Amino acid sequence: MTRFAPSRVYLVSAVSGFLSAGFSAWVAVRWWPAWIAFGLLTLGASLAAWLFSRPRFEINESHLVAGKDAIAWVDIRRVDQTAWVSPLVVYLTLVQGVRVRVFYPGHTRQCRLLLRLIQQRCSRALINGVPHSRIFGEPPRPEPTVVAPPRPRFLSDQDESDVERMFQILKSAGRFGGDEK
Repeated sequence: MTRFAPSRVYLVSAVSGFLSAGFSAWVAVRWWPAWIAFGLLTLGASLAAWLFSRPRFEINESHLVAGKDAIAWVDIRRVDQTAWVSPLVVYLTLVQGVRVRVFYPGHTRQCRLLLRLIQQRCSRALINGVPHSRIFGEPPRPEPTVVAPPRPRFLSDQDESDVERMFQILKSAGRFGGDEK
């Protein structure tokens, strides 16, 4: 099981944004244009706090866990990635036709790893419109062994050896076996 939590950068950004907004409010008591900075800093800090509060993702052998929801890999029929890499935005289309948006605010390296794991585990899905087997190849399957059915016995062992001896005599005389033109 692999876990993906939101980046702590968003927590640090939220805290520093709220502290800066508080300082802007203190300055705005004496100088009114600082209210503009207060509003923008509060908005940015709120966005960073929202990004940090996004649910965690877990990659398991049989399913993907997003917060409290679990999606089985066999239920995913299509994985469509967007141009967004960090934060990662991916659309999953399920068997029922439901489209689910996966939004993960992490570091770029973690976002790419999560995307690659999702694409690898969805073996029945189209990856950006391309079948999974064309991207990742088919898993090696053991070659089926064909067992020849037992040959029916029409002649006894003695009769079979007599037929083989006559065949060799005819072949050596040039009258049988495809040596003629």
